Amino acid sequence: MSDPLRIGVAGLGRAFTLMLPTLRADPRVKLVAGTDPRPEAGALLAREFGARIHADVAALCADPEVEVVYVATPHQMHAEHVRLAAAAGKHALVEKPMAINLAQCQAMVDAARAAHTQLIIGHSHSFDLPYLKARAIVERGRLGAVRMVNAQYYTDFLYRPRRPEELDTAQGGGVIFSQAAHQIDIVRLLCGGRAVSVRAQTGAWDPARPTEGAYAALISFTDGVFATVVYSGYGAYDGDELAGWVGESGHPKNPDAYTSGRAKLAALSDAAAEAQAKAARNFGGAAYVPGAAPPHHQHFGHVVVCCERGDIRPGPAAVVSYGAAGRISEALPAPAVPRREVIDELWAAVREGVAPLHDGAWSLATLEVCLAILESARTGREVPLHHQVAPQPVRLA
Repeated sequence: MSDPLRIGVAGLGRAFTLMLPTLRADPRVKLVAGTDPRPEAGALLAREFGARIHADVAALCADPEVEVVYVATPHQMHAEHVRLAAAAGKHALVEKPMAINLAQCQAMVDAARAAHTQLIIGHSHSFDLPYLKARAIVERGRLGAVRMVNAQYYTDFLYRPRRPEELDTAQGGGVIFSQAAHQIDIVRLLCGGRAVSVRAQTGAWDPARPTEGAYAALISFTDGVFATVVYSGYGAYDGDELAGWVGESGHPKNPDAYTSGRAKLAALSDAAAEAQAKAARNFGGAAYVPGAAPPHHQHFGHVVVCCERGDIRPGPAAVVSYGAAGRISEALPAPAVPRREVIDELWAAVREGVAPLHDGAWSLATLEVCLAILESARTGREVPLHHQVAPQPVRLA
């Protein structure tokens, strides 16, 4: 194996905390540097990994030992931080959503192209093995072409501790940017990528959480294919019931603990206390607990792919096909490294020169659909799309 990819992390918050078990367990990457405004997070990174801690993202990108910058800063900062990485000749792995508008996305694409560096956007759940496997089944052609996809998920997303900007749509807050980015990526992958138009409605039903907390959309694709997507972050109902009580992260869930999040949130006195509660759970925080390896694959709710000659149901432990041959369940191996698929794609792009699936053009197209959901809900009209692309062929490790 070649030398591991040397990673510098911009932002040691929630996204990094969730990605850390992958970065810790996969021998193809090595954490060498980081930056974060919280000194306690930087101190812990230095102790655990021997990483150099920089004062800001510009200094991190200038570090000659950094090969890839993992941009895990807030959504509205992604474009500037990718520009800094590209200017320093560094590859970039960027948390979803890619950015908060298409101009920012295009600037990121242009910067990486000019610097001849790789730009990969993830983790989104379309990296997850259940959906890659489902797409691979589609590509094999046994069940014929995809005709329709239904995706739905119900969570308590809006009632987890949030920073103020996470409740401000103009700054990339709400479920459209943070959650639709997952769901749209999945259905675009399964439907072939080239969406044509969107008609949608959104819900903003809690004045105390003044942003979109729910949406429903009909997405039309080329060749008459269509997808319906439904998401609620207000959920009193837990959508993981349809996944056998396996949570989004791949860990088993206690169904009776679902309402505890709302109770904890209600006990916080104000927005500052809420932001502090979120920071406390993140890397280096007072309530930080290192993540354990999950027994199942990650997922994003209930998804059914309807093809010409059968259907496909991806799940956290198996992908099930239903067709003329009956019900065929293909078990998925337990994930030795959670989110390994992200490193698979990053490694292949940087070390092997393989075009990534989740590149800038792909992720710009996903954001275009997310923004069209907001526009359609605002105007009551169907919104045409102009920047859609087909996916690269799926490579299963």
